[in-house]
Amino acid sequence: MSKSSLVHQSLGSKIFNIVNYMILLLFSLACLLPFVNVVASSFASTAEIVSKKFVLFPTTFSLDAYRYIFSTPTIFKGLGVSIGTTLVGTFVSMVLTALMAYGLSRKYLFGRNIINFLVVFSMLFSGGMIPTFLVVKMVGLIDSYWSLIIPTVINAFNLIIMRNFFQALPESLEESAKIDGANDFLILWKIMLPLALPSIATLSLFYGVHYWNTYMNAVLYLNDSEKWPLQVLLRQIVIVSSGMEGDNSSVDIIPPAQTIKMAVIVVATVPMLIAYPFVQKYFTKGALLGAVKG
Repeated sequence: MSKSSLVHQSLGSKIFNIVNYMILLLFSLACLLPFVNVVASSFASTAEIVSKKFVLFPTTFSLDAYRYIFSTPTIFKGLGVSIGTTLVGTFVSMVLTALMAYGLSRKYLFGRNIINFLVVFSMLFSGGMIPTFLVVKMVGLIDSYWSLIIPTVINAFNLIIMRNFFQALPESLEESAKIDGANDFLILWKIMLPLALPSIATLSLFYGVHYWNTYMNAVLYLNDSEKWPLQVLLRQIVIVSSGMEGDNSSVDIIPPAQTIKMAVIVVATVPMLIAYPFVQKYFTKGALLGAVKG
């Protein structure tokens, strides 16, 4: 829109824009204020948490909740497990998703329609918790870090997004490469994947958030508490602090359970918030590109 058209906007258009800005501002505040409250409450002192129900700007900053969370070396081991699981899991998931998506995007693949149907079917119906646990146990993954990755290594929704992205690319790219002597793996590596960077970045974020937030799989498949990821350990910290909340002898040792809960949310969320800006510019583009064709 040019500068002259902005100057000559009608009164109705100006009112419409103002109302739009106000609505968007209200929605933004509705999304932002709860997060600000969580961060502020995690830094608030015990007296302020007790006296106020909603904290936006703590009058007295306190790091007691974070000191309590990181007071044991076990939390650092859990952090290492979560980071390792997230990095390895995201890499393995993206490799397998890209290979399967490229194969299913080729019309000449034998049995393509049946496999696509099974992929969509798995989005609607699953074997359930107990059959999945039995399968994991039978293949010997109990108490293995791979139990956090392999059962959910390919997400059907992510697979469909990448498959649709490959289908949207011109077939002439593949035909030209084959005329030059390239095989399917070379076409995927040299042509398709460079063009799919927005989709790869978006799906990597999806997989990364999934593996970082792994909780239920760890509870089901890891009996050794030394192998628990960060999310399970943080949950245990919240349970312990809540159980000791009424114990007067622990008031000076353990911060209020509410403060610890807020600090746990911050510790579990901040790493993903740090990673998001690096893929943000690809996020919308990548998600939409995969939805062009069915």
